[in-house]
Amino acid sequence: MDFLPIFQNVKGRLCLVVGGGSVGMRKAGVLLEAGAKVRVVAPDIDEALKAQANVEVVLARFDESHLEGVALVIAATDDCGVNKQVSVLAQARNIPVNVVDDPGLCSFIMPAILDRSPLMVAFSSGGASPVLTRMMRGKLETVIPQNYSRLAAFAERFRELVKTKVTNPAKRRIFWENALDGVVAEKVLTGDENSAEAMLQQMLENEDNIVRGEVYLVGAGPGDPDLLTFRALRLMQKADVVVYDNLVSKPIVDMARRDAERIFVGKKRADHTLRQEEINELLVRLAKQGKRVLRLKGGDPFIFGRGGEEIETLAAEGIPFQVVPGITAASGVASYAGIPLTHRDHAQACVFVTGHLKDGTMNLDWELLARPRQTVVVYMGLHGLDTLCAKLVEHGMPDTTPIAIVQQGTTPNQRVITGTLATLPGIAEREQPQAPTLIIIGGVVTLREKLAWFHPQG
Repeated sequence: MDFLPIFQNVKGRLCLVVGGGSVGMRKAGVLLEAGAKVRVVAPDIDEALKAQANVEVVLARFDESHLEGVALVIAATDDCGVNKQVSVLAQARNIPVNVVDDPGLCSFIMPAILDRSPLMVAFSSGGASPVLTRMMRGKLETVIPQNYSRLAAFAERFRELVKTKVTNPAKRRIFWENALDGVVAEKVLTGDENSAEAMLQQMLENEDNIVRGEVYLVGAGPGDPDLLTFRALRLMQKADVVVYDNLVSKPIVDMARRDAERIFVGKKRADHTLRQEEINELLVRLAKQGKRVLRLKGGDPFIFGRGGEEIETLAAEGIPFQVVPGITAASGVASYAGIPLTHRDHAQACVFVTGHLKDGTMNLDWELLARPRQTVVVYMGLHGLDTLCAKLVEHGMPDTTPIAIVQQGTTPNQRVITGTLATLPGIAEREQPQAPTLIIIGGVVTLREKLAWFHPQG
């Protein structure tokens, strides 16, 4: 984070704009909309700007005296020397200063703004790409209607009443989420605030029945944040607590609500920060405290994710829960590696197995796995790669069968190592792939040479 995003109250305060052209006029306009008084300093100032109310016009070149009494400065001239002088003098006085199109001289950035007052959204690229920030604003313009300003004003009107009635901060946040993401919000957005107020009052009377803990068992996919579902993102923004394991990438964890508590529970091979039974108990305990608990699991919760065990415990304890599927590693990683799991010329079936059983062995149905014209995908199989290859050959699979190891698939660290059942153990010993990995076995691996170009991370 290059700049701390903040909103500053400039109502009734004097702000300085150095520069009287079209850029200066735009910046002065934004300050005036925020309720500021504006002093504009320049040898030549646009007539339209002179006519603005609450604008003090100074027809002169900038000097240090123009900084007297100002709360904020914007330099908007086409003279680099003047802009630098404004920046140096303002920062020496600890006055926030922005120099248009020169982030190196700024102590704050003027963002692109989506105005749904009192709801405000600001976008900034830290000066790297103003055009990109305006594009992002344009995208959100389409999904945040103008009448959201009415919804924000409604919430402001009842804020103190709700604060008095719902004294627990966590429960109060959940109460507002129920109100602003349900029928109350729909009534406000359509202009029926009387009905919305009545519904809100009813919610306050029944607050103890409405606000309760819940667990969201969410599949985080194989690593790329772009592969999350919309539902996953929505629940990630609601959670009070995030319980996540080693297979969930940091960018995905960072997408959860910023102020949510984060609890890492480990789950590396042979290195569990918490045992599965302890994780189950943790989810129950947090939910019984009235919290919304996000259980983030790599891939899909029900494919080698032990999600079934977790919801068994939740159901037994009467804890409400939701399960959100995720893209499992086999699908996501294979796609990014350019390896289709089925293909008419190579494989008419696909089998998913785990290479790490509960007792630590690799005691699999080898005869089933060694059948021809199918793809075998092995989760958590890197540690037992030697055994895996040897057993498949022992049960009839040709030692020339293509096989691939995909390291940290769908992430920027993705790496694909290919070979055959005979050669890959030696190649892996030399290349030292890093977990998490996925192993893909079968003729489809040969298609990577044709298809890997399709995805830039392949």
